[in-house]
Amino acid sequence: MSPSRPLEFARSTEKEPHLERARAILRAHPEIKDLCGPTPITALFVLLLVGGQVAIAWALRDSPWWALLATAWLVGAFIDHGLWVLIHECTHNLVFRSPRLNAVLQLFTNLPILFPAAASFRKYHLIHHRFQGDPELDADLATPFEAKLIGNSFWGKAFWELNFWAFQAMRVSRLKRIPLVDGWYIANFAIQIAFIAGVWALLGPRALVYMFLASIFAIGLHPLGARWIQEHFLVKAPQETYSYYGPLNWVAFNVGYHNEHHDVMRVPWTRLPQVRKLAPEFYDSLHYHTSWTALWLKFLFDPSLSLYSRMTRTGGSGDGTVQAEDSAKAA
Repeated sequence: MSPSRPLEFARSTEKEPHLERARAILRAHPEIKDLCGPTPITALFVLLLVGGQVAIAWALRDSPWWALLATAWLVGAFIDHGLWVLIHECTHNLVFRSPRLNAVLQLFTNLPILFPAAASFRKYHLIHHRFQGDPELDADLATPFEAKLIGNSFWGKAFWELNFWAFQAMRVSRLKRIPLVDGWYIANFAIQIAFIAGVWALLGPRALVYMFLASIFAIGLHPLGARWIQEHFLVKAPQETYSYYGPLNWVAFNVGYHNEHHDVMRVPWTRLPQVRKLAPEFYDSLHYHTSWTALWLKFLFDPSLSLYSRMTRTGGSGDGTVQAEDSAKAA
């Protein structure tokens, strides 16, 4: 077991690392630009996963609680995790050419997840790319209160993973320079309320319990939850972004290729592995993960990893209110 790191965030005086590396990659391999652009077939996967999750909920509408829990862990979590990745694809306008069509598809993709999160994710995630590690603007960072509350014990980190969805929502109050409520957010909220009411009326409460459990396992206390540890937690400082090259990329739409995604954001999931193949000299020297399960267990049991295991930086973010549209230009 590694020695415990001090319970404080790491700090960098450098700019976020991806813009300069992206420029270097594209100078060395301009053919990577040919990989960029939307992939409309992604919409078909959205339809399959949304339909599949609703069908499973219908099949479980009269099932015992243990069946709801087991199916949510073994099947539903993988479906919802896939839906999160496809929401991410829509966020970067990688399904259709029209940003509006991507945003509409994103709201549909959100349905079985229950939490109205697609519109806010679109806004905060694009800003995360531009202001990685900035405590005032990066919603991917835990708040100081959140990090101190959880600490580095097994029980604290397990509690955090189980309730990750709630902690994510609470981070919004820290991001005062980013307006949350707009027309898309209101539409997202209203559509989710209507969907929940419809499922309750037509399928019953147990179907909703299954969907809720699948949603929290997809991002929380489950090996899939290690993806959020994998992406930016400092396991090999000062490197602050990490990829995952393992078999679960097959069911997670290649979301493990996270360095590649941050470097060339306009490449869709279907072509992300080709970025590494075309530019191995930029990626082979970087530390990467091969097992989400191993990382998940390491995070839970190793006190050297905690919510403080993140690189932070300040400055260079400008003043005033930050609009998601500004960050969308970087996508």
